[in-house]
Amino acid sequence: MMENLTISQVSKMYDVTPRMLRHYEKLGLIETIRREDYAYRVYDENAVRRLQQIIILRKLRIPLKQISVILQDKEQLEALQILRENIAELDGEIASLDKIRSILSAFAERLDKSIRRKTHIDLLEDTELVKVVSTLILPKNALKENTSMNELNIADETLWKNLNVRIVLLPPFTVASNHYIGENPEEHVDKPMDKFIRESRLYEIKPDSRFFGFNHPNPGVRDDGLYGYEIWVTIPDDMEVPAPLTKKKFDGGLFAAYTIKFPEFHYWEKLGKWVENNEIYEPNWSEQGFEIMGGCLEEHLNWVYSSHMGWPKNGIDGQIDLLLPIKKRVK
Repeated sequence: MMENLTISQVSKMYDVTPRMLRHYEKLGLIETIRREDYAYRVYDENAVRRLQQIIILRKLRIPLKQISVILQDKEQLEALQILRENIAELDGEIASLDKIRSILSAFAERLDKSIRRKTHIDLLEDTELVKVVSTLILPKNALKENTSMNELNIADETLWKNLNVRIVLLPPFTVASNHYIGENPEEHVDKPMDKFIRESRLYEIKPDSRFFGFNHPNPGVRDDGLYGYEIWVTIPDDMEVPAPLTKKKFDGGLFAAYTIKFPEFHYWEKLGKWVENNEIYEPNWSEQGFEIMGGCLEEHLNWVYSSHMGWPKNGIDGQIDLLLPIKKRVK
């Protein structure tokens, strides 16, 4: 029988961020328990098994809302319908891929003939190509068949290897910081910062204010299993901040950026691989290393504005920029 695991152990074992685990818990997908000899909640064997199921279903590109239905559907009729709908969607994407392949093959043959005949074809002005491409439905992925877990992981890596990564330069700035170590640290740090933003009218003073967060320390660093989270909000250089917030300076730097929707933090792994395999850039990890995610940041877009507006239900959909520190690769 499996021992009860802490959130740090589960996070490290299954490469799932603590924030994503908390989100799964809030959605009712998994449950934690509290043991008398532990100061924090743990995951039992049933929760870990459920997490394994969720991870597999996510790799199969099934949305969390549908996963929730599948896990709760005892008669499995709704689960069957969901799988059939996803198969139908994949069939459409596969058909689109086949269409794209046939078009590329046709034009490759035309180019091959033109090269051998020493003539020239301008594909950008080819009216047939423009007409055909304009009717195509571009696919989301190319997963074609059921396969083993190892093959699924390979397919998953192939599908996401070409991320739409941006290179951004963050300037130096002053921040109001809040830091907490303990159970559910993200929830503890947000409330004081939200209060500060509203009471100071920060958005009116600095409408370009930005919100960043990062694990500090990362899960697995402390022996007691606890981890921490630190958040920053950019403020004017001469602005004072109330306790428990502190004032800090950030030196700025170059980052590889990828935008996700909450809670798609599994893209951290994909972004890391993208940087490691990049011919121009390489990681520029912080001297504090793993303790602070190597200097990585999570920028919650529009957070300051949403706080200022009192978090309206019809507000801007939350997106997060994953920011990994980089530098020019030494050749």
